Amino acid sequence: MSGGSLAASVARQLADEIVVRGWPVGEVLGSERELTERMGVGRGVLREAVRIVEHHGIARMRRGPGGGLVVCAPQLDAVAEAISLFLRYEGATRAQLFELRVTIELAAIAQAAARIDERAAARVRACVAAERRRGYGDTLASARPHALHVLIAELSGNPAMRLFARVLADLTSERGDVTVDRRRAAAYGAAHHGIAEALVAGDGALAQLRMRRHLEAVAPVFADGDPAPLGR
Repeated sequence: MSGGSLAASVARQLADEIVVRGWPVGEVLGSERELTERMGVGRGVLREAVRIVEHHGIARMRRGPGGGLVVCAPQLDAVAEAISLFLRYEGATRAQLFELRVTIELAAIAQAAARIDERAAARVRACVAAERRRGYGDTLASARPHALHVLIAELSGNPAMRLFARVLADLTSERGDVTVDRRRAAAYGAAHHGIAEALVAGDGALAQLRMRRHLEAVAPVFADGDPAPLGR
């Protein structure tokens, strides 16, 4: 096995160990010396493996007394960016992404409504209020119209929905050339208010219906039926 392949294998073992141990953020897996002995590899291979896990944001090497390989919590922004880049590389179109976004968001809002509580309801109300104060700006890029959508996915309690809703919302909402006029901004605001109202009431069927109508209404803006791959 080449040095690079061996380092990748050790990195996978470290990642597996983190998962098996319940992802103990802040815990030290071992010093460099302890890890080289445990993994049965040289210092050079271990350091390359550490660079791999550091790149993925799951652990970092802390130097000095009491140091070692420390377990970290992966950052949503970094993970979402990596997935976004992959989808760009694969040539995904806005229309394809928006189709998947609709599926995920309708499932997410049903789950969020089923488990809504006062704390979650307060977050939904605050999100809509902040949107109203901020307004939509002049273009789609400045509008940031998907904050409520991402929050709903988070409130579903499904981490996969949270991640992919974030990625899909970012990719389908990034068109900076689309002007947001007053009529469209008012329609977005009214739709979000209605969705939030149904969600806070725990009415999953109504929340889904309003979300579906909203997504159907904005589809021409966000998806645009554009066959051209993103970023190409």
